[in-house]
Amino acid sequence: MDTVNSAADTAPDDSSSLDALVGELRRGEETWGAMSLSARRDLLAALSEAVREHAGEWVDAACAIKRLDPGSPLVGEEWISGPYALLGGIGALSATLAALASGRSPVDGFRLSRAPGDRVAVRVLPHGPFDRLLLHGFRAEVWSEPGVTAGRLKETAGLGQRTPEKTGGVGLVLGAGNILSIAPLDTLYELFAHNRVVLLKLNPVTDPLLPVLTKVFARFVELGLVRIVTGGVDLGAAAVAHPGIGHVHITGSVRSHDTIVFGPGEEGRERQARGEALLDKPITSELGGVSPTIVVPGKWSKRDLAYQAEHLVTQKLHNNGYNCIASQVLVLSEDWPQKDDFLGALRAAFAAAPPRPAYYPGSDDRCRAAVRDHPGTAERVAGGSRVLLEVPADGDVAFTEEYFAPVLAVTSLPGRGREFLDRAAAFADERLSGTLGANVVAHPRTIRALGADFTHFVAALRYGTVAVNAWTGVGYLTARATWGAFPGHTLRDVQSGIGTVHNGLLLDGTERTVVHGPFRPFPRSVLTGLFALSPRPPWFVTHRTAATTGRRLTAFAGRPSWTGLPGIFASALRG
Repeated sequence: MDTVNSAADTAPDDSSSLDALVGELRRGEETWGAMSLSARRDLLAALSEAVREHAGEWVDAACAIKRLDPGSPLVGEEWISGPYALLGGIGALSATLAALASGRSPVDGFRLSRAPGDRVAVRVLPHGPFDRLLLHGFRAEVWSEPGVTAGRLKETAGLGQRTPEKTGGVGLVLGAGNILSIAPLDTLYELFAHNRVVLLKLNPVTDPLLPVLTKVFARFVELGLVRIVTGGVDLGAAAVAHPGIGHVHITGSVRSHDTIVFGPGEEGRERQARGEALLDKPITSELGGVSPTIVVPGKWSKRDLAYQAEHLVTQKLHNNGYNCIASQVLVLSEDWPQKDDFLGALRAAFAAAPPRPAYYPGSDDRCRAAVRDHPGTAERVAGGSRVLLEVPADGDVAFTEEYFAPVLAVTSLPGRGREFLDRAAAFADERLSGTLGANVVAHPRTIRALGADFTHFVAALRYGTVAVNAWTGVGYLTARATWGAFPGHTLRDVQSGIGTVHNGLLLDGTERTVVHGPFRPFPRSVLTGLFALSPRPPWFVTHRTAATTGRRLTAFAGRPSWTGLPGIFASALRG
């Protein structure tokens, strides 16, 4: 049996097999350390070509995992959050290596400006003419930590690729089970940000993707840089404990993280309380949380109410709510005259969104728990498959327990203007578990009227990604943006995790990503005086041509060209 192939597509069944895999990666580490930046770019080019070649197979596997009708527009989610996202990450890393190889900083050519609180903002979207056309009206900035200078950002950008010969050992990536580009992107980040070769263990939910990923990463596997395995909890525990593994990265739940670090059961919780970790190696993590969407009161038209209701429903029901940054708590103003009108539009959109199977394990149980936790007030819609809650702001289990299911809680705070902003920021920062992502919806006229108060409000939200009139998922898709929790968490209180990923510029000293999007889609945006040419985004759950648009976007991301744009625009506008 071929050793390389068996290492890539079978699960180790004993400790000797795991030893063999780690031994192969140790030898691969030597190969990695000897590779020039140019050779690493060649590897990325081969990876990009393989993703393009097998993208259709990837999406077919995703549909099987998620039990989606291959003819459904919802398949667009799998194109965009799968091969499209990975291709964007590959392209960003390749450009960073090209800059370093030519003696430049990866930040050269990017707009740098001041952000609140002695921070530096790096404009990462749009980048280049294609971004300006395809995502017109969207922009994103990576903010540094307070006190980090523009000079330091430029000097340190590139992370491990500044000294490629200094490798970081063998890293274990425990893959996510929901969004299928997460595990490949995490693997690339270990390789390029930290110079670690990677043992990737897939989440059992995504095991059917193994044949595709084996083909996609074929060159990395041949060189001993990556090994991909499947298996259950026992394999994961053995890999974590293996002395040849020097670092662990997990995308998953807080419970899984805490079990790895402190051990299971009551004994593990007691160790956690004492701060006595069992894990004897560093761990980074992305763990989700309870994400809010804060609606800033203003004067909206009926079409604004309907569109933003669809937007909020997308934030909740994309991938049926099985996203680490699925909006879980909607925060409204008690004093907003249009509050009831918006809730009416939201209920209608929540019920009318396309149906889909509850594929993620335990989803139905979590929906039933949400109903059980709110006797007499929980509202089941769409044949009982979704749950809408109205809860008081002074405390609720929905503020601390991530349901990871199609469950949306609505709460209200008093005030308007700056008073509401201050209360909403304090509520999100202090009452809600997790710091991965927060969404804000506000009319441009309201933002202008609030001025500096609105800017300070965004800065006050302690989240790794803050999206204004956009979903934080746009930050996930922006390859040069950072992705991860707000910095400062500890192993004992990990919240949404420790560390960042994606970060195609390989920036050091970052704090968050801030995304802005258009309040209205084209053509209504232009007709109402807001110059934004983006139509309804293809990641909206209501987008009628999302599958075609997603497929064309993926082909374009693999080989950008002016000739690819008309077909994308035509499909997107029909959506």
